[in-house]
Amino acid sequence: MTMQQSVLQRYSEGAKQREEALCCPVDYDASLLKLLPQEIIDRDYGCGDPSRYVQPGDTVLDLGSGGGKICYMAAQLVGDSGMVIGVDMNDDMLALARSYQAEMAQKLGGDRVRFLKGTIQDLALDLAATEEWLRAHPVRNHQDFVALTRFQRQQKHERPLIADHSIDLIISNCVLNLVDSSEKPAMFADMFRVLRPGGRVAISDIVSDREVPQAMMDDPELWSGCISGAMEESAFVRAFAAAGLTGIRIDKWDDQPWRVVDGIAFRSVTVTAHKPISAAADDDATLEVIYRGPFAELTTDRGFHFIRGQRTKVGRWLYNKLTRPPYDHDFIAIAPNAQPSNASSCCGGSSCC
Repeated sequence: MTMQQSVLQRYSEGAKQREEALCCPVDYDASLLKLLPQEIIDRDYGCGDPSRYVQPGDTVLDLGSGGGKICYMAAQLVGDSGMVIGVDMNDDMLALARSYQAEMAQKLGGDRVRFLKGTIQDLALDLAATEEWLRAHPVRNHQDFVALTRFQRQQKHERPLIADHSIDLIISNCVLNLVDSSEKPAMFADMFRVLRPGGRVAISDIVSDREVPQAMMDDPELWSGCISGAMEESAFVRAFAAAGLTGIRIDKWDDQPWRVVDGIAFRSVTVTAHKPISAAADDDATLEVIYRGPFAELTTDRGFHFIRGQRTKVGRWLYNKLTRPPYDHDFIAIAPNAQPSNASSCCGGSSCC
């Protein structure tokens, strides 16, 4: 059995009957759970609550949406002008999520949730479209296989499952670890592709305090149980930066490990980050901020520099970013009509962080 087959089988079983071994204790917003069917609550398997990062009007993408719990929670937060898209590869989980769509649309006052079949490491590939094509064009030989790859390449180019620059917020709850290690870089790169400039990510997942040995990675039970596919904690954070995301922050860190296996501690973390805007999207560095401290100096991921207590000129997008949560406690916003100064220039016509 391959790791993907192991994951599919275990979560198909989890869609039909609750599996306690996949659960990590999480305190969800009880007010958002009131509208949800108990079946969806019971058959959800996560390690964090990325729904708390959702804002009104967001177009939200949930990677590995499972039975739809986080999607239906997020749908209450995006409001009438927002949209929530769940992507999952498991037919049983998709069936569970979709079985309550009509009921939830009535409760929400609008149908603002969609569930799509795809893999989170290739968000352009529409698995439902592939399966439909295969029913009419079964693969029997190499020539048929070439035709399939040609169809998939064309579909991804012309009708990607998730379009470029179309998402405001990507969330995920204990799913990234289930992706094969060789495909994780592509997964992070595709997250960057689908985000709008300035878009955000909030990923809850399991990480390890040491690299997981190959023997454990080859164990399907440990892999499908969100254990042996976990990335080492520092490598997990670096993966966001390698994809081009910035403003990376470990926003939640469980003090106590969820599991300890062969001396390796596995715990839940939530990491947030955002996609920088292009230089053309920002304006000249005419606004000012002051870095409060406590450090003498601060250098961002993109090399922009702030000195404690010193006014620094920034562009409007960066000004808005630094003077709102979660950065507003670290920076003082200088009102635009305040007395001009000889502040140093940072991020003029560019982006952070």
